Amino acid sequence: MTVTNESSTHPAFDKVRSHPIAALNLTIEEYVHRKTGARHLHMAADNDENVFFVALRTFPMDSTGVAHILEHTALCGSERYPVRDPFFMMIRRSLNTFMNAFTSSDWTAYPFASKNRKDFDNLLSVYLDSVFFSTLDPLDFAQEGHRLEFEKPDDPSSPLVYRGVVYNEMKGAMSAPTSQLWQNLSSHLFPNTTYHYNSGGDPDQIVDLSYHDLVAFYKHHYHPSNAIFCTYGDIPAREHHERFEGLALSRFDALEVDLPVRDEKRLFSPLRVEQGYAVSAGEPTERKTHMVMGWLLGHSFDLQQNLEAQLVASVLLENSASPLMHALETTDIAAAPSPMCGLEDSNREMTFVCGIEGTEPERRDDLEALIEGVLDKVVDEGVPQDRLEAILHQLELHQREIAGDSFPYGLQLIMTAISPMVHGGDPVELLDLEPVLDTMRERIHDPQYVPGLIRRLLIDNPHRVTLTLRPDDQLENRRQEAVREALARRKAQMGDEEQQQIVERAQALEERQHRKDDDTILPKVDLTDVPLKTHAPEGHSLEAFPATLYAQGTNGLVYEQAIFQLPSLSQEELLLLPLYTTILTEVGCGDLDYLQMQHRLSACSGGIGASVSARGAVDDVQTLNGYMILSGKALARNRKALSELLRDVFDNARFDETGRIRELVAQIRARREQAVTGSGHGLAMSAASQGHSPGAWLSFRLGGLAGIQGTKELDDTLDDQAALNKLCQDLANLHQRFRQQQRQFLLVAEEEHLEAMAEGVRDLWPEAPETDGDQWQIDPVSYDTRQGWLTSTQVNFCARAYPTVAPDHPDAAALTVLGGFLRNGFLHRAIREKGGAYGGGAGQDNVNGTFRFFSYRDPRLAETLDDFDAALTWLQQTDHDLQGLEEAVLGVISQMDKPRSPAGEARHAFHSRLFGRTPEQLERFRKQVLAVTVDDLKRVAGDWLRPEKASTAVITSHDNRDIVTGLGLDIREL
Repeated sequence: MTVTNESSTHPAFDKVRSHPIAALNLTIEEYVHRKTGARHLHMAADNDENVFFVALRTFPMDSTGVAHILEHTALCGSERYPVRDPFFMMIRRSLNTFMNAFTSSDWTAYPFASKNRKDFDNLLSVYLDSVFFSTLDPLDFAQEGHRLEFEKPDDPSSPLVYRGVVYNEMKGAMSAPTSQLWQNLSSHLFPNTTYHYNSGGDPDQIVDLSYHDLVAFYKHHYHPSNAIFCTYGDIPAREHHERFEGLALSRFDALEVDLPVRDEKRLFSPLRVEQGYAVSAGEPTERKTHMVMGWLLGHSFDLQQNLEAQLVASVLLENSASPLMHALETTDIAAAPSPMCGLEDSNREMTFVCGIEGTEPERRDDLEALIEGVLDKVVDEGVPQDRLEAILHQLELHQREIAGDSFPYGLQLIMTAISPMVHGGDPVELLDLEPVLDTMRERIHDPQYVPGLIRRLLIDNPHRVTLTLRPDDQLENRRQEAVREALARRKAQMGDEEQQQIVERAQALEERQHRKDDDTILPKVDLTDVPLKTHAPEGHSLEAFPATLYAQGTNGLVYEQAIFQLPSLSQEELLLLPLYTTILTEVGCGDLDYLQMQHRLSACSGGIGASVSARGAVDDVQTLNGYMILSGKALARNRKALSELLRDVFDNARFDETGRIRELVAQIRARREQAVTGSGHGLAMSAASQGHSPGAWLSFRLGGLAGIQGTKELDDTLDDQAALNKLCQDLANLHQRFRQQQRQFLLVAEEEHLEAMAEGVRDLWPEAPETDGDQWQIDPVSYDTRQGWLTSTQVNFCARAYPTVAPDHPDAAALTVLGGFLRNGFLHRAIREKGGAYGGGAGQDNVNGTFRFFSYRDPRLAETLDDFDAALTWLQQTDHDLQGLEEAVLGVISQMDKPRSPAGEARHAFHSRLFGRTPEQLERFRKQVLAVTVDDLKRVAGDWLRPEKASTAVITSHDNRDIVTGLGLDIREL
């Protein structure tokens, strides 16, 4: 590695190289800290959303979750900021666009992003101090990791229990069969290295981690010599170096950090493993087995090996036309392909996985024969040249697209670069794919190239594991009984002194949680730092054609949407909408069957999709308006092909492929069932608020728990051919309804492509048919809800909701601020810190006119519902300072100003206008938010959040049936 110390480089750093990447509109600069060897990768870009990211290589060699618990605990106070909770306190005092921490299998990272330079500097000082000079208070370890407490903390006669945020987080995470599937597969593919273990922590082993172990892990891993710094944006690297050096690095010398980084020892014969996963006692177990095959491949950080593995995975699994995915979708031995299918390339060595779900344990040999047969056939017959070119086209498109609608774009680029930096590869190679893609285009002309890869990586690779994960309706009972017995034995062995220590620690922790820290030592932004106005892109409309055009810097991509007003729909048709929008772009079209259409899609676009969007009016949430949106994206050179694709799907989508539609419904069911443990808080809030407006009802019925239940019930009927034929005909009839609707278009591209793109769309789409006023409407909705949904989960999700107001109502701004005020001032402490839930809070849903409390991965039920009520009592009976109000207002503004990708900005602006959210209305709401007072918060809470208006919903396990009944909730089985 050649290094230089240029005059523009900070004297504490050496510059390794500078590498422009035209396809990404940035320059990569790489530096090394001279004294410690810390690495810094800077992505210099003309973007004011600056991103900071520091990663420590962490290679735990057990499943106690030490790296994960340390990630939490490190953020609980530091040398310069000795307050109890600087991370969450800074969230409230910041205009950040992203703020979090991650634990991966082999690194732990602390990233944030902000568009405000003062805010960026504030966060940087807190993050660097937290990472390199953390306090690691034993009570924070007890709170965030795990602790023993009596069920009644001050009563030693009550049973012992385990508590802790990460403990409950991982109980929730590992409730999902897919999480267990991946962890079990990894443990057998990697018998000797760090990937054998659960880096997040296995709940049964988390309780074995000691505070001493945590501190030792911190001292060994959290050192600049083991650190990788990454930044993105328009702040020059030298300015970052000055801050890094002054705030942290100057205090360290080089350290030789010994880490167990090595390749896995190879298996010489395939391994077959069968294990159980928990389902509720008495729950039917037929066709609930998961089965996957996994292969260990080469180094992820070797660009050639990485792209070759991606090429093989895409050839076999990219879409329904890919041979292995087609086989897994159409086989009669299972309901659907496994969600694990694909390539995992973030670890040191890559893993290729494929398999099925909804099968029986005895079908293992059938699965292996099926997969081996497909691989042999592909090797024998080869892969068509146009198919390989389509795959490389997808890689090019993926590299060029500027993302950032849900995750800062700079952070996405950093996440791509971090794996090779951790493992010794070249991050620039993985970011600058153009030269490598050119080489790949040459290689695919050899007809034996891809078959040779499949033979070498899969067929002739004995490091293969077949894992069968079968349902066990007694497993959770046995696990809970074992925990109870172990705790009972532990208690029986305790003397009075040890019991008193547990009581005293619980008291000390509660006192610490209620302690009012001097937060003036933390830096902050305030309302004077809030920009008075925000930028919204301006579109322009065409004459005599209903299209709106946005010129945006999309880096060579074009985006197109066709938007259709919803027609009047019966309730049966309405409930078909989620199936219709999913199936529309997955079936054949005209003379092409669905397999041929999948290839056409891959060759000329970055994908197309359909969705439904419905919102209440800005002044009345009971008046609902809705649209169906058909959308797609492509490289600019394929803009005409994209427009033709969307038009053909709209004109000629085929709903006569009954077998295909049957497979799709089974896949939709499987995915929706798996969403419960990951999105339980959202589903609970949707259930609690279902009766508050037509939009909330629709969300519950289409995308919520009722939608999941309805999909399961429909899927159970479709083995009857008559029922399947009726569904297909109903979908075709619904499609014809949309074809009679008025339509308009949204086109987003760089300026030089817009005119030709608009002409192409105008030529393809004739004028819409005249309508007879057949417009969709839905009756007003107003009722209370008290529901308890039972499913297989080790944790709970609680929600309480109140009907409120539309976004243009004078009280909407205060209700929006109230959510953050209650979370920051009361709910975070009560539900997360004291209650042990992974998360909890409250917020106003201005789309549907409802205010919702929630908890996420929560060990409690009734107590959390009581805390929701106690938050409102706290609001009315406490004298509040202006700082809490200011922090809540900053949180709302930060969410309103969160940046999007260039295309995302245009889509947001267009659809906001479509539903009456004009820039003037949004600006008015912004001013109202900035003017909210504490008295306003108390008034709107008193007016709208009254006990008699409350609706409640919880998602919990079958074991809690009696508790749910005691709470007066109606039992629903999921």
